[in-house]
Amino acid sequence: MGTALKLPLRAAQTPMLDPGMVMAALASAVLVIDEDDIIRYANGAAEQLFSSGAAYLCDHPLGMFLPLDCPVMSILAQARSQSIMVSEYGIAVDTPRTGQRTLTVQASPLGEVPGSVVLTLHEQSIALKIGAQLSSRNAARSVTAMAAMLAHEVKNPLSGIRGAAQLLEQNANEEDRQLTRLIVDETDRIVALVGRMEVFSDERPADRGSLNIHRVLEHVKRIAENGFARHLRIVEHYDPSLPNVLGSRDQLIQVFLNLVKNAAEAAPADGGEIVLSTAYQHGVRLAVSGQDESRRHLPLVVSIQDNGPGIPEDLRPHMFDAFVTTKPAGTGLGLALVAKIVGDHGGVVEVDSQPRRTLFRVILPMAPEGEKV
Repeated sequence: MGTALKLPLRAAQTPMLDPGMVMAALASAVLVIDEDDIIRYANGAAEQLFSSGAAYLCDHPLGMFLPLDCPVMSILAQARSQSIMVSEYGIAVDTPRTGQRTLTVQASPLGEVPGSVVLTLHEQSIALKIGAQLSSRNAARSVTAMAAMLAHEVKNPLSGIRGAAQLLEQNANEEDRQLTRLIVDETDRIVALVGRMEVFSDERPADRGSLNIHRVLEHVKRIAENGFARHLRIVEHYDPSLPNVLGSRDQLIQVFLNLVKNAAEAAPADGGEIVLSTAYQHGVRLAVSGQDESRRHLPLVVSIQDNGPGIPEDLRPHMFDAFVTTKPAGTGLGLALVAKIVGDHGGVVEVDSQPRRTLFRVILPMAPEGEKV
């Protein structure tokens, strides 16, 4: 009489896993490419990456969705020809379907089907942008130290220079008065610049609490519509179920007023449009140094989009550095201040720009449950 095989209770109760469900749950885009470079399988993340459904992706050549000279194509060819797994970090992809993205690409031969390759594409953009944001925070800290030094070492001597020029002006002829007025005007301009920088050296803790971010944005919108953006169309796409943000109302108004003003100045006079939107995202956490060892959840996304000409490519990596500006009369301190305030809130600010579409995203922590508005 045979003995029945006894499985552990836990294993016996585990349901059979559907491989399709597992593939659909992956955050990385997965494609199966046959020997003729035809797509034979695409998971859900691949649909999102290429902004196309699996029914459309499959049975079409990969070259329809990626340029033939894209490094992804050479990685695919290498994996197929050498029958080895090939991976590469930091590949830039920019197509109408994908937009600008930075990917980690891995190609693995599918041994059971000769010539076929499993292609995995994992987006790095969030990690890279957070890294860039941390660099922006360091730049803001440098401005903070410089502002404190300037306020102490420069403003007092400037007051003496201005006073001396005014005394000289009393006994000067008209030609010399032009020079003394120049000294006074330039002194006032430098004092004003130092004054704008002093905000960086203000390390007093802000009064933060639970805020409805839509009320903040509505306040900013009213200011814009009655002032600098009265000639533009402002569109709102809000998620009404968004939880409250943990922040300072005055400081967040300053952040979004700055970003909306920049968008208004960039948008064309004819047909200019600013889009304000909010959304909830899962899975983004950031370690906040100097507070605790836990990671702060950053689920709240506020986006400000304009249809202007876009930011010059050479300036994009430095947008949040101090004294970087595209405005002829700009000081280059506005976005540095945005980076500082958002960083002080434990959040992240990022930018994605191309012609007719520049998008600033501010990602913020939500307020702990139970806090009052």
